[in-house]
Amino acid sequence: MSRKVRARHRRRKVASAVGVPLALVVGGAFGYGYGSGEEASAAVPGWATAVADGFASVNALGQNGTYGGRDGKTVTVRTLAELERYATASEPYVIVVAGAIAVNPVGKGIKVASDKTIVGAGTSGHIVGGGFFLGQGVHNVIIRNLTIRDAYQGTWNDKEHDFDAIQMDGAHHVWIDHNDLRHMADGLIDSRKDTTYLTVSWNRLSQENKAFGIGWTTNTTADITIHHNWIRETEQRNPSADNVAHAHLYNNYLEDEANTAIKASYGNYARGNTNMVLENSYFQGVNNPVTRDSSATVVQRGSVFSGTGGRNESGGDGARWDPKSYYPYTPDKTADVPALLKSGAGPRSSIGATSTTAAAKATTLTVAQDGSGQYRTVQAAVNAVPVNNPSRVVISVKPGTYREVVKIPANKPHVTIQGAGASRKDTVIVYGNAAGMTKPDGSGTYGTPGSATLSVLSDDSQIRNLTVTNDFDEAAHQDIANQAVALLTQADRIVIDGAIVNGDQDTLELETAAKDRPGRVYIANSYITGNVDFIFGRATAVVDKSVITLKKRWNGTSAGYVTAPSTPAGRKGILINRSAVNGDVANGSHYLGRNWHPGGDTTVDPQATVRETTLSGAIKATPWTDMGGFSWKDDRFAEYRNTGAGAGAASSERPQLSDAQAAGQEVADWLGDWTPSAS
Repeated sequence: MSRKVRARHRRRKVASAVGVPLALVVGGAFGYGYGSGEEASAAVPGWATAVADGFASVNALGQNGTYGGRDGKTVTVRTLAELERYATASEPYVIVVAGAIAVNPVGKGIKVASDKTIVGAGTSGHIVGGGFFLGQGVHNVIIRNLTIRDAYQGTWNDKEHDFDAIQMDGAHHVWIDHNDLRHMADGLIDSRKDTTYLTVSWNRLSQENKAFGIGWTTNTTADITIHHNWIRETEQRNPSADNVAHAHLYNNYLEDEANTAIKASYGNYARGNTNMVLENSYFQGVNNPVTRDSSATVVQRGSVFSGTGGRNESGGDGARWDPKSYYPYTPDKTADVPALLKSGAGPRSSIGATSTTAAAKATTLTVAQDGSGQYRTVQAAVNAVPVNNPSRVVISVKPGTYREVVKIPANKPHVTIQGAGASRKDTVIVYGNAAGMTKPDGSGTYGTPGSATLSVLSDDSQIRNLTVTNDFDEAAHQDIANQAVALLTQADRIVIDGAIVNGDQDTLELETAAKDRPGRVYIANSYITGNVDFIFGRATAVVDKSVITLKKRWNGTSAGYVTAPSTPAGRKGILINRSAVNGDVANGSHYLGRNWHPGGDTTVDPQATVRETTLSGAIKATPWTDMGGFSWKDDRFAEYRNTGAGAGAASSERPQLSDAQAAGQEVADWLGDWTPSAS
């Protein structure tokens, strides 16, 4: 098919708005600045007036470039209600997201009206379990510096849940920049129904079946710029551009990591009548890196293909076009792209920052094995935190495997240990102690809590975006007690978010500082593996929107227990909520839990509730059992509306909550007056 494409825009000589240069202008040190939903009266920081480049900068359709809510007030939000209030308002706003906002119901697309900038406050702005929706005619919108994540519903190629990070249906003049988008249910970005004048830049897209889809009509009208994005561990739509009049892709880094379960089907795909210019991008290990339909046109120049195979295509009958006839740009050298994007894509601490409220500032300490950080070990960074620190200290740990034991002492609250990689798999803290091992100084054995790879003993501390593992070799040491803890919490108001916690027996120990002290733990969007009593202790703990993976024993057999609560009487125990329990083990081999009375303590009243969770066939038809001579029926064990092959109807062996009872056993009932956040 032959066709002619004619420029439909005026060429812009200068990409600026009210004296603001095209180059990004960012603010000063991190700090929230304003109270929840409070409108700012201080001077607007530089990042709030930044304008888009690429096609989003072109004057068309009555809109002169893309500058978002620059002409409106700046507000800071920390709740879903506040975010929706300002995002849907008719007047312009710069909306700063300070903290993690959970979307309810899961998968909801927060509607965004025209003339808005939605920006994360440094690296703290997270949208969890949902995303944004821009409808027909919505224009002049900037979405920047946010982490949008974890609406995943347990099905990789999910056909049932249209849960995207950002979906646009007929919008125009949109800039999506410096975000971290991952682990949603359907896709990360959908540009649909002739959405045009769109620029997508400096984002990280990962952990998804579908990365970025464009099209969904037979019209060939959309103009889109896609540059400096790191797209990794995604299977398809990387992106796929269907019937795009002008698709300009440059300086993107597409990476398919070796030896993982995720294998890219293709890289950049020009579909239908798309006319694509592709330049100076870097393709690493990607199958079919560049694919085009016979009706599409692809002009390639300057890209690098390393370890790729399959289709790598260019050509077509469409009219050649020059992106510089629409907007100015200067591509980076292709060889520099991987390092440039690994260090520069995703949220920046300087974007979304305000200069007021010094008390709210977070101190960041960096850890890197290669010496490029302030410290080479995680424990060294913990040691550097001052005693009784009054505000949050973030220990940012660069990708790598750190073989060490780490302990946050009780007198150092407000500590966050956070992996700095794009994936929770990139940063690993691992050690291999077990309860029965003798301490190096000969003073006795470690005991169960003492075996932990990572111990969190301070209130208001957090573990984010990393892996914690205890790799004790149980098969080689059957002569000693085999309890081997990966992660121990022994404090109140602890957040574990976006983590992997790996072990076998006693993987995750959730305790309190003392039997009469509270200890609330909120675990979300995480993976927990083990086989025997591997979520246990006396803390009040919520495991929310997570995956619990059952493992075989050291000798290859399948048998075990998910939970072993030792809850004090009158308190909440372990709640597993909206999660999945599965694993490569035999059907009917694992209990959901058993009642732990430490040392025969008759005063405890163990509690575990599993609700609205998918249970695989590995769970026994009678999922609760006795421990230490105590009947589980004398303690508190129940289910509510679970699904899957391992779920079952109510019986004397399988208590089920009534709707009225379930209303009193929700996440808020467990956490009380505490609302977990990133701050």
